[in-house]
Order: sequence, then C-alpha cells, then structure tokens
Amino acid sequence: MNSLLHRYMYSPTSLARSRLAQMASHVASPAGVPLADLPKSNVFTSKLPADPAFETPEASHRTPRETLGPRMVKSALFTYVRPEPSDEPELLGVSPKAMQDLGLKPAEEQSTQFKALVAGNEIEWNEEKGGIYPWAQCYGGWQFGQWAGQLGDGTKIRYELQLKGAGKTPYSRFADGKAVLRSSIREYIVSEALSALGVPTTRALSLTLLPNSKVLRERIEPGAIVARFAESWLRIGTFDLLRLRGDRDLIRKLATYVAEDVFGGWETLPAAVSVREGQSAAEIDNPCRGILRDELQTHQGAEENRFARLYREIARRNAKTVAAWQAYGFMNGVLNTDNTSIYGLSLDYGPFAFMDNFDPQYTPNHDDHMLRYSYRNQPSIIWWNLVRLGESLGELLGAGERVDADSFVKDGVTEEMEPEIVQRAEKIIERTGEEFRAVFLNEYKRLMGRRLGLQTQKESDFEALFSEMLDTLEALELDFNHFFRRLSGISLSDVETEEKRAETASVFFHTEGFGGIGYTEESARARIAKWLDGWRTRVLEDWGPGSDGERQKAMKAVNPNFVPRGWILDEVIERVERKGDRDILGRIMQMSLNPFNDEWGLNKEEEERYCGEVPKYKRAMLCSCSS
Repeated sequence: MNSLLHRYMYSPTSLARSRLAQMASHVASPAGVPLADLPKSNVFTSKLPADPAFETPEASHRTPRETLGPRMVKSALFTYVRPEPSDEPELLGVSPKAMQDLGLKPAEEQSTQFKALVAGNEIEWNEEKGGIYPWAQCYGGWQFGQWAGQLGDGTKIRYELQLKGAGKTPYSRFADGKAVLRSSIREYIVSEALSALGVPTTRALSLTLLPNSKVLRERIEPGAIVARFAESWLRIGTFDLLRLRGDRDLIRKLATYVAEDVFGGWETLPAAVSVREGQSAAEIDNPCRGILRDELQTHQGAEENRFARLYREIARRNAKTVAAWQAYGFMNGVLNTDNTSIYGLSLDYGPFAFMDNFDPQYTPNHDDHMLRYSYRNQPSIIWWNLVRLGESLGELLGAGERVDADSFVKDGVTEEMEPEIVQRAEKIIERTGEEFRAVFLNEYKRLMGRRLGLQTQKESDFEALFSEMLDTLEALELDFNHFFRRLSGISLSDVETEEKRAETASVFFHTEGFGGIGYTEESARARIAKWLDGWRTRVLEDWGPGSDGERQKAMKAVNPNFVPRGWILDEVIERVERKGDRDILGRIMQMSLNPFNDEWGLNKEEEERYCGEVPKYKRAMLCSCSS
C-alpha cells in the first residue's frame, strides 16, 4: 500500500495560478483509484479572500459565463469562475507517469468523467451538494524589468490539474483565455521531461484538442487545453501586486498561508540565523554553514523572525531549480516575476529551449533583444525577482521580534521605526542573497559533478573541469547535452595516452566537424584531449582503475540520451496539427519520461534520429511568447 499526498485543484486561469483544493493524505492501491475516489478539499479558497463581486460559488455560478471577463479586482486573491464549455474535445494524450503519481488507476483516462473534466466540460460542484468550484487567481508581475500591473489566471483550469486554455476570467486582461495547440504540445511534453530529469517543475496530466476553437496568435490556430498540476501555483508576482496596491494585511495573510499550507508549517523552514556583532560565520546556525564562511556579513540587530525564514526557504528552492536549469542546459525564456514560483518550480512554459551548441548568450525568446533572459543571466534574474519578493515582504522582514505586536499588526511602520526596519530588512535580503549564491553554487557543482562521473567535490573542479569544459564547447560550437552522454560511454582506456585522447576527441564533433574561429582539426582535438586528461585523472581519484562499467552506468543514469529539443517539438506539432498523427505524442512522451534509456522499443529509426545530430540549420531555434 502506498500512502500518497496529493493536491487537487480546479480553476480556470492563464497567467497566475493558485490552489483551489488540497487533497487529504490517502492510501491508494498500487493499481490506483478512479477519479471520483480522490479526496478533495478547498484549502486556498477557505483561507484567503475571494473577489468581492462573487464571494461564493453560487454567486458566480448564477452569473452568465460571458460576463465573467476581464476587469480590475482588488482586496482579493481569486475569483470563482467556471471554465468555458468545450465543443467536441479530443483527448490527444495522457502522461502515464502523471497518472501514476496522482494515484489514478490505469485506463481511467478513457472514462467519460476524466475526459469531460480535463476538457473543462464538467466540474465537481452543484448548488445542492456543493463540492469543488473552479477559481482563477489574481497576481501581478515585473515583465522584462517593467511593472505589468494586474495579471492572473486567464487561460487555465485547475483541478489538481489546472486546465490551461479554459476561457476568460477577470484576470485575462486583453487576452482570450485560450491556449493554442502548438504551445500546449510544448508544455505537455517539456513539463514531464523536466520532471523525469529531476528538475523541479509543474506537471502535465493530459492534452486535449478543441477542434472547434480557433485562436488568433501569429495566425489562426486550433485551441487546446493542458491539464497540469503542481504543489502550488503561487508566484512572486502574487506578492508584487499586493505590494504595489499597499495591501499589507493581505501580504501577511498570504505569507502565512504559504508557510502553513504550502510548505507544511513554520517548523519546516530553515533554522533561524541570529547574527550578533562579532559573531563568526562558523557560529551561525545556518543550513549553509561551512559554505558561506566569510561571505556572511555580521551586524547587530539582524535577528530573523519567521517571515525571514520563509523568505530564505523560497530563495533556497529557487536557487536549486535555477542550478538544475544551468546544469541541464535548459532556458525558461521568460523569467518575469509572474513566472517565478514561490515553491521553486519551473513554471509557465513559453519560449523555452534546451541548449544545442553551447552558447551562454543564447535565449530562445525572439522578443528578448537585450538577452535579459539568456542562459548566462538566469541565476541573476531569479535573484532580481527574489529581491522584488523581499521588497514585498520588507515590512515583515524588518519588524524583527515585534512582528506580532498588536500595534505593529494594526498600524504598521511608524516614522520612528522606519530607519531600523528598513535597515534590518535590507540586511536580511542581502544575507539571503549570499545564501542564494551559496545554495546555487553547491547544487550546480553537485549536479555537474554527477554528470561528469565524479563522486567527490574538489575546489579545483569548478575551473579545471566545469569552466574549461564549457569554454571548450563554446569555442568549438559543440552540443551541450550530447557531450555529457557521449562522455558517459568513454572508458578510461580510450583516454590513457595523448594519442588516444586526440583520437577520442572526435566523438564530440558534429557530423560536419566543429565550429569556431581559428581552430584546425588538430588544434580542436588537442584542446578536447587536454581536458580529457584532467577528467581522467579525477575519475581515477574517485573510482580507481577497473571501474569503467559502474562509473559509465552512473553517468548514463544522469545524462539523458533524449531531450525534447526545439526542432523535435516543431516536427511533433507539424505532425499532430497538420497531418493528423496522434501516435507521435505517445512515443515522444515515452521517450521524455525515460530520457536515460539507450532505446525505447519504438521506431528504431525515429529514436536514433531524435537522439542524434541536431540538423545544422535547426539549432538554437527562437520562439515567441505565445509558443
């Protein structure tokens, strides 16, 4: 028997999500249970304020659906909104791993209830019995460094999944609340692919085509719905909007909700860091103790309260996630604050991509002319977003021990208090930045070490192995993920002499050779061979001689043979949308869910093509934000 804790949500939305219902812990048989047997509860909507215009499900349900469109909503975090009905929906695909993780029984996706639910044609609520009513979350966001105002869920429906593309809500702004098949296919595949790689992410349960829904983006396209789920859909942009509106009471209430209901209680947060004047960093009770050392600035009066610990937890989670992006060559493409998860999840997939030829300046977003969201900038942009969150929580961070005093709760910051509170908040944000950097670097080194087949970490690895490897890939224009996978198959005997290393170096070349300026084949081989010599030395230190088989197996278990690159997704979209090929989705999903396999028992020629050379003129593709 497996004890599973699930969160079950249902709410039409587009840009911002939230949780409608949290499933209770339940015991399911290994075979899974029917959809109707999954327990459901209304945690988010019972603890946070609703849209004053529709304070109950009944009020919203009795209102014509077409009137529940865009408008400004204040003093609330969500609106009860049912999805727009779908005409003749077709269920195109279901992730078997998502079904398993949710505790649903095999073949449940063929049931009438499941198909109706993920298409937005059925809700688990009625006026007599009540139940789970859909809702859309309100938030704002800093987009490309500019304040974008009120955003929110305008194209999704959350269930435990959220159905992305379920119609207009009050937060749709000028949009139609729809999602196109093209972008839906991309999100359906990549969210499950990242999960299989071990990267924190929202998940996708199903993909449904809406053949009679025509959506205008760059062209008229068929509509679709992705049913997706996550531990939380809250994002930094949720707090941004409250801060810009000066709603300090709701910021406190939302932060408390995050700590108690998203993270599972204040006691789950990092231990407090209380820094006294003259105290050494080694004495600080900090989860990063021994990593931060001299980076921590000691100062007087910077005692942390529970909200500072909450802020640090959010920062630590995001540090680990962006480290995983960097280690696996993944780019989100649009790291606005409304696309940055409080829970530390990869969120809201638009113009994302996996790296082809290694280029730290690459961004898959063709609208990002300043390269703000390039691969190189992702860690610093996530921290920029976290500083915005620190500003939203600043009053709570800076209040210190008086955060629960009646006078502070009621009246906030007085003129006399302001200098002290501002100074304390700034110091906590600064120190959290140091912790973010330390956690990021530690996780990045851990992941890169595993990818290179190392069992231990040495200070010299960062420059001698990681940085030199990336510099070489960039200089010779070599493929990022192919490099790791091909390295996984190399035995130490292949690189034991200078001659053998130079010969082995060509395994990393493209079919057409290598790129870059100023290199001959001999000098290119020599550069790779020099790196291989250092790598071989480190592998021998960690594994000893005669351990190739075990080390190669460990490397192949973390270095994917398949990732859903841009050119593959474009081909899948073409085949599904224009050629009516439905089977390709199932094959690509199977490869995405098992990325480390050598083969999948499918179409051998297709497998080899998708895992092989990226077509020269399809590398480093660009996408729009509607992708």
